[in-house]
Amino acid sequence: MVIAKVNDHCHRILRLLTFDIPRKALIIKAPKSKPMTTSAFRSVLTYALLVGALVLGASCNKEKPTTVVISVKDADGRPVPEAYVRLYANPAVPLADASRLKMEAMTSGGGKAEFDYSGFFEQGQAGFAVLDILTYKDTMYAEGIIKVLEEETNEETLIMEVIPQ
Repeated sequence: MVIAKVNDHCHRILRLLTFDIPRKALIIKAPKSKPMTTSAFRSVLTYALLVGALVLGASCNKEKPTTVVISVKDADGRPVPEAYVRLYANPAVPLADASRLKMEAMTSGGGKAEFDYSGFFEQGQAGFAVLDILTYKDTMYAEGIIKVLEEETNEETLIMEVIPQ
């Protein structure tokens, strides 16, 4: 009987604290969410991931230019304008058509000739080329070689001297 009175007293206090709101109303249940089961959500998520992967993949492997800049100077170190410059491959053992790498240009007023080999280089290719250089103007000339590294600006300076008799 004492236990029943204590129990009854506890229920009255509980009712006062909860403002006489029924017990079932106090229990809050969150609605169950199933976002991965809707096909529209899956489609949008798949599309977004695919676009993101393509954008990241395409931007990672952009090819940089493969260029060669030849500076031509006289014996006093001054730039030589309007000098003829030729780059060409001269392999000891010709395995392919080496003439495809031959390029010619005239130096600018600053004594520089620029060549673009970007179209010859394929990404993933190991190494590019070692090319011979020949330049001349009037009675002066110079020769040299340059190792062309892919996706870089390769520079070489040649000092012209008088052509021997």
